[in-house]
Amino acid sequence: MKNNIPTNRQKAVLWDLDGTIVDSAPYHKMAWRDIFNRHGMDFTEEKYRFTLGRRNKEIIRKYIGINLSEQEVNAIAEQKEESFRAYIKDRIQPFPQVVEIINAMAAAEFKQAIVSSATIENIRLITGALYINTLFDVFITGRDVIKGKPCPQGFLTAADRLGVQPRNCIVIEDAAAGVSAAKSGGMYCIAVTNTCSRKDLAAADVIVDRLDEVSFV
Repeated sequence: MKNNIPTNRQKAVLWDLDGTIVDSAPYHKMAWRDIFNRHGMDFTEEKYRFTLGRRNKEIIRKYIGINLSEQEVNAIAEQKEESFRAYIKDRIQPFPQVVEIINAMAAAEFKQAIVSSATIENIRLITGALYINTLFDVFITGRDVIKGKPCPQGFLTAADRLGVQPRNCIVIEDAAAGVSAAKSGGMYCIAVTNTCSRKDLAAADVIVDRLDEVSFV
């Protein structure tokens, strides 16, 4: 039985990208391992779990160097993203039915945005490869906010740019930090267990194993 979303009052869908639209986790994990190894550090599963849904700067300052200059942090972050793009190129795979759902929401005239800690280069690479880049009205990246998830700033910025009240937004997430951001922003949240357990995602309004378990329109 599908979960029915109260679409009569929802006007916009705010999507996370990595782990929600595309199965990119293995490539982010490899890219972070490259960076940690380059700095003579072990990349443990605990450290990887911390990276989910968080901005590069926060991860780099926590594990590689709290006293690094802004320039040094930006350089490391760019190295990580270049490594990620090299790994994922020609390997971009959407999760089941996600592209179809995005198309259906666009056809139903819902406004859509991507809210991600990813760079705009990554977002354009992935959405372009899946032929869904024109279906989004707004892209919010890690560069558009001061604080990343679990702070709701990214989702609230997307809602503002779309001209939709937060209470009329559906957020689709796969990470605990993203769920926390959505709920603290006053938004309805659907969590999919692509990268985290149901226990980790417990704060969401609906938790599913696949997005085709949800009736959006």
